[in-house]
Amino acid sequence: MLWPLSKIYGWINQGLDLLNDLNLGRRKPAPVPIIIVGNIRVGGTGKTPIVIALAEQLARMGWKPAIISRGYGASTLSAPRQVKSDSSPSEVGDEPVLIAKRTDNQFPIWVHPKRTLSIQSLLKHDPSVNVIISDDGLQHRSLLRWPAREGGRDIEFVVRDQRGEGNGFLLPAGPLREPALRERDATLITATNPTTASHIDEYFLGRRAFTLASQLGVPYQLNNPSNTRSFSSIADTYLPNKITAVAAIGNPQRFFDDLLKQGIAGKCIGLSDHASYTPEFFYAIHAECILITEKDAVKCTSIQDERIWVVPMSLEISNILAEWLQSILQRPDPNQYTL
Repeated sequence: MLWPLSKIYGWINQGLDLLNDLNLGRRKPAPVPIIIVGNIRVGGTGKTPIVIALAEQLARMGWKPAIISRGYGASTLSAPRQVKSDSSPSEVGDEPVLIAKRTDNQFPIWVHPKRTLSIQSLLKHDPSVNVIISDDGLQHRSLLRWPAREGGRDIEFVVRDQRGEGNGFLLPAGPLREPALRERDATLITATNPTTASHIDEYFLGRRAFTLASQLGVPYQLNNPSNTRSFSSIADTYLPNKITAVAAIGNPQRFFDDLLKQGIAGKCIGLSDHASYTPEFFYAIHAECILITEKDAVKCTSIQDERIWVVPMSLEISNILAEWLQSILQRPDPNQYTL
């Protein structure tokens, strides 16, 4: 029944794409390469850990990266704002604060719904930055770019997980923001077993793709981060009915599955992405051990509950992906040759 609405949604997007290609507003691309890490389906696919891993890898390669984000879930941002590890998630968004905490404020991070304004403020404040990573933004048309596949040095990554593209329909009949067949520079697969993703052969026909290996770190206590505990210790200490895992991320089931692989079984509570927490919420959980993600933890700094343990997660950038990034970013600026 919703299929006709999906067609209308697609036609509107095609019209907007055409206007964007005409560039009637004479927009100019950013003076430094832009790496966009996004997804084409609604709901998170694990972009934030990838943004962190990319920034750290680029720094090791000699680049000076910065990060921009929409700041989803933040209060109204009247102007671009820089994010630090002690910033309030309610003011700038939970994901930017998580990135700042995980990277110990190593990289400039700016947030605003209009990413072009963030770029302007960022480069004015930190002119030494020579590459910018955008956390999401594939559908942000005002962010003019020249993709690598067209000879440019801007890079568009599509992040996919084990859910694939669902039924393959656009919103609202399906989960897609744009057609899965639209060309992008590369796909980053975060699925535990990517061969099980639906439409995998059709989607990757003739496309560049990289699989990223994720790994859960050692859990630490929310109120005392120096106090760590191994998964085996948690499993040996608490019965499954005394353990509860909570996640307010795009795909909570992936967190729960990763815990199960570590021998942690228990009750699982999946909440909507970016959901907030209160002390009363945790008080109502009848468990002796509560496991949450780092994305959840940045919203729980004022909650005093010794039962809460934070499970960090990290991703590794393969050498093949790092070498490909380097080859693209080292290209001369193609815009200086345009009329």
